[in-house]
Amino acid sequence: MRFLKTPLAAVLCGGIIMGLALGMRHVQGLFMLPMTSARGWTREEFALAIALQNLVWGLAQPLTGMIADRFGSRRVLFGGCALYALGLYLMAHAAGSMQLALTGGVMIGMALSGTAFGTVYGALSRVVSPERRSWALGMAGAVGGVGQFAMVPFAQGLIGNVGWMAALLVVACLLAFAAPLAWPLDDGKTARQPAPAEQSMRAAISEALSHKGFWLLNAGFFACGFQLAFIAGHLPAYLLDKGLSASTGVAALAIVALANVAGTYLCGQLGGQFRRKHVLAWLYIVRSMAMLLFVVVPLSAATVYAFAFVMGLTWLGTVPLTNGLVSQVFGVKYISTLFGFVFVGHQLGGFLGVWMGGLVFDATHSYDMVWTVSVLLGLAAAALHWPIDDRAVSRLQPA
Repeated sequence: MRFLKTPLAAVLCGGIIMGLALGMRHVQGLFMLPMTSARGWTREEFALAIALQNLVWGLAQPLTGMIADRFGSRRVLFGGCALYALGLYLMAHAAGSMQLALTGGVMIGMALSGTAFGTVYGALSRVVSPERRSWALGMAGAVGGVGQFAMVPFAQGLIGNVGWMAALLVVACLLAFAAPLAWPLDDGKTARQPAPAEQSMRAAISEALSHKGFWLLNAGFFACGFQLAFIAGHLPAYLLDKGLSASTGVAALAIVALANVAGTYLCGQLGGQFRRKHVLAWLYIVRSMAMLLFVVVPLSAATVYAFAFVMGLTWLGTVPLTNGLVSQVFGVKYISTLFGFVFVGHQLGGFLGVWMGGLVFDATHSYDMVWTVSVLLGLAAAALHWPIDDRAVSRLQPA
C-alpha cells in the first residue's frame, strides 16, 4: 500500500511499537506485589531484576544503535518485538529470583533497546525531512503515550481477572503481533549512504566523545532515568504503604501516561521553537519542584493525581528533545548510535533509581531518602544542561 511508505505511517507504526514496549515497562510496578507474594521474593529482589533491565537496556542501546545505523532500523525493531515477547513468556514462568533477573532483566532489557525510542526516533530522524523532524518525534511520542495509557487499565484488568501470569502472556502475544509494524520504518537506504566527508562510525563516536556538551547531556540524562524508574517501579507500593487504595496507584500511573501524550507532543513542538537545552533545563526544574511538593504536602488522592499529571507532562518529553539535540549537533547519519551512548547515562540512573528504591525501603521501611535524591538530581540536571554548546559541529556548518 502507498500509505505504508508515507512519513505518517512510519510515525504511527513506530509509535504503536514504542507504546507497547514502554507501556509494559510503565506498568511493572503493578506486578511487584502480586509476583513477590506468589513467589516469596522480597521487594529488593524484584527491584533488582527491573534495575538490571534498565542497565542492560542502556548498555545494549549503543550496540543496537550501531546495527540500526549500519543495516537499517526495520530489522532491529522486528527482532526487538520478538525478543520482548519471548522474555515476557519466560518471565511469567520464572520460579526463582535468578530466573526473574535473566528474563525480566536481561532479555527484556535487550528487547527494549530495539523497540523503544532509541531505535524508533533514530529511524524517524532519517525517514522524515529536517523541517518536520520535531513534529514526527513529538507525534510518535504522543502515539506511544496513548499506548502506555491504555496499558495501565488493560494490565490491571488482566491481573485482577486472570492473574499476573496470564497478564504477562497476553502482553507477550501483543508484542509478537506488533513485529510486522516495523515494515514502514525503512531507513536502510539512508543508513547505508555515506556521511558528509565520508565520516566513519568510529570517527562519529570519537567526535561525540570529545564534545563537552555530549558528556553534559549524558550526565543530565542520568537524573531522568533515576526519577522515572523509581516512580514507575515504586509509586503503587508507596501509595499502598501510605494507606491509599490500590486503585489510586493504578489511576496515578494512568494519569501519568495520559498526560505524557500531551507532554511529549508539546515538548517536541517546543523543541522546534526554542533552544532544546533550555526546554530540557526547565523540564527538570518543574519535575523536581513537583516531587518536592508531593512529599511535603499532606498526601491524598487529589495530591496524588495532581502530582501524576505534572509528572506526566514532563515524563518522556525529555527524549525527543535529547534526541533532537544530538541530531542538531552531530547530524542524523549515526543518530541511533550516538543517542545510544547518551542513553547509557539515562539507564544507569534508571538502574540506581529502581534498585535503590527497593534497597532503601527494605532497610528503612520508607522511601523518603530516595525522594530527596530524586529532587536533588533533577536540579543538578537542569544546571548541567544550561552550558551545553548546541551549535552544529564544524563538519556540518556551511563553508
